Amino acid sequence: MSSPIAPPVRALELLGSYEAGWSLPQPFYVDDEFYALDVEHVLVPSWLFVTHDCEVPNPGDWVRIDLFEDSIIVVRGNDGEVRSFFNTCRHRGSIVCLDQAGHSRKLVCPYHKWTYNLDGSFAGARYLPDDFEAELFGLSPVHCETIGGYVFVCLADDAPDISAFAGAAEPFLAPHGLQDVKVAHTETIIEHANWKLVMENNRECYHCGHAHPELMQTIDEFDGPGSSRHNDKFLAILEKKLTGWNSDGIVHEQTTEGGLEWRLVRIPFTNDGVAMTIDGLPASNKILGTLRESQRDLGSVRMLHFPNTWNHVQSDHVVSFSLLPLGADETKLTTRWLVHRDAVQGVDYDLDHLTKVWVATNGQDRILVENNHRGIGSRGYRPGPYAPGIETGTADFTSWYTTMLHKGLTG
Repeated sequence: MSSPIAPPVRALELLGSYEAGWSLPQPFYVDDEFYALDVEHVLVPSWLFVTHDCEVPNPGDWVRIDLFEDSIIVVRGNDGEVRSFFNTCRHRGSIVCLDQAGHSRKLVCPYHKWTYNLDGSFAGARYLPDDFEAELFGLSPVHCETIGGYVFVCLADDAPDISAFAGAAEPFLAPHGLQDVKVAHTETIIEHANWKLVMENNRECYHCGHAHPELMQTIDEFDGPGSSRHNDKFLAILEKKLTGWNSDGIVHEQTTEGGLEWRLVRIPFTNDGVAMTIDGLPASNKILGTLRESQRDLGSVRMLHFPNTWNHVQSDHVVSFSLLPLGADETKLTTRWLVHRDAVQGVDYDLDHLTKVWVATNGQDRILVENNHRGIGSRGYRPGPYAPGIETGTADFTSWYTTMLHKGLTG
């Protein structure tokens, strides 16, 4: 769908009349030109979670990530640092790394064999002129930060400061030792829905009670920061757990300095669960980091960073989510399950038990958001109000999004 009015002008008009706490006007979800505005003004200027540093454990290990019209490489250098570069040769622009992951002593473009060191610097090529200035022809860098094992990139020329998030995340993540984990399983699904609908759905549990029976074995629909309601049973669990966590010096209080863009908080499980599994029992025999066996009952660190990630960091495993838009009506969701690097499948953990809850939940959510997207495409769609008290997180996301887009459109 498109409008004869220029998309930036039309978007500003709609933002000017948008009522906070309601779903967005139709073009923001279905219009290709509005999606282009999202990429330019919301997604490119933001820090995006793209991989874990344990996926490039050794010097020379790299992964390729395709973001919008760009392809990037995340690579570990000989000095142990993780860096990111545009996957574009400085000769005539060919893609350098064709596979999705690999290991190389140097990065070599397959077209004319221009070669780059692991730090992105130019390493050599044949038939260069005598006055060739090698220092000017390194791979173009992409802003890259590793935070507690999470690799974030920003495609913008000038990246926003991420140090406050990094500082807040460190005390939450440090006891879990994410420098000593590995990916036990990865699931990538394509959802035929706008990326904002995928994020909106994740930010509320209004639908959880009837849509996610597996997930509801260990969480409460009113247990999250996106809810201003609580039931007495969960409040009793919370009070008990906080007493023990305070005694052990476990960081748990919700952060506030991230505003609407990011937050961390530790939330206990319900029904005496110690892990986000179908029965609440441990997902792995190998506990993470510096945690003791007596500290299995730590609930989950719920780490959120707009626009593309939410996470559950637990005592014995981590479930991370990376949302990457593919177009106005298509979104790629990658889920990774991380366990201790010494954990052995079939001995320390059962893969089905580890992944069952979120494989089921992701599938259920895919159906929900795809139906949501189809309905919004109808002539009958009109924005509706978010339910107070339980869809606060969704309202926070749309508030963050509209603020970012308005700022980008107005300079």
